[in-house]
Amino acid sequence: MAMISELISLKGRRAMITGATGGLGRVLADTLAELGADLLLVDRPGSNFEPLANELGKRWAVAVHCEPCDLEISGHRADLVKKLSAGQEGLSVLINNAAFVGTSELTGWAVPFEEQTVETWRRALEVNLTAAFDLCRGLTPLLRKSEGGNIINIASIYGEYGPDWRLYEGTQMANPAAYAASKGGLIQMTRWLATTLAPKVRVNAISPGGVHRGQPGAFVERYAARTPLGRMAHEDDFRGAVAYLASDLSKYVTGHNLSVDGGWGIW
Repeated sequence: MAMISELISLKGRRAMITGATGGLGRVLADTLAELGADLLLVDRPGSNFEPLANELGKRWAVAVHCEPCDLEISGHRADLVKKLSAGQEGLSVLINNAAFVGTSELTGWAVPFEEQTVETWRRALEVNLTAAFDLCRGLTPLLRKSEGGNIINIASIYGEYGPDWRLYEGTQMANPAAYAASKGGLIQMTRWLATTLAPKVRVNAISPGGVHRGQPGAFVERYAARTPLGRMAHEDDFRGAVAYLASDLSKYVTGHNLSVDGGWGIW
């Protein structure tokens, strides 16, 4: 009979996390490092990798490597896959966490639906969905050869539900169609990959609820009132979910979308 401490251990395994220097990416990386996984941190060129890599390596005594990659550019993705495939380190866990979230300054993004542009739509789908497909496809041979090979796609509640526009009244916040469509596609791709890559590679998703990141007070209050647990999420709320799905604790779980949303989807 396996002990929980044995099932949750990732010692001897290697995990790759995209969008690794962002708020959620850092927490995912720290969690897997605590469980013993060596790390490959991926983020855009110019990202501040060094402090994070040094911190994780020293704290958890794991190997940490960093790879700059602009996931919006197919050639960069191909180069990354080629480099990993030629290496000897292997790969047990792939976490597609990077996301195109845009800014209020981006043309055709934080605007009414009629003003959202096809160009911005394409950019969002390229990063949020096509890049994940590309990495899953290219890295499947490595995952198949590794112990406990699995993929975790970071989706969103907005890949499942429509936005409640009452929350946004009086704010400059946005909820573009491209973001929702790309995350919905990611959830369905998770299901498709789960049956396609079984039994050797498991594929699951995590759908976070809204994370508190300095949004306007009115929005935060409305969001909390709309959520059974009465608050927005913090990055630390996702540690248990990624530890479960990345490890052998979930070795009989595939094709699942784990909602970490404080009960948002219940109502």
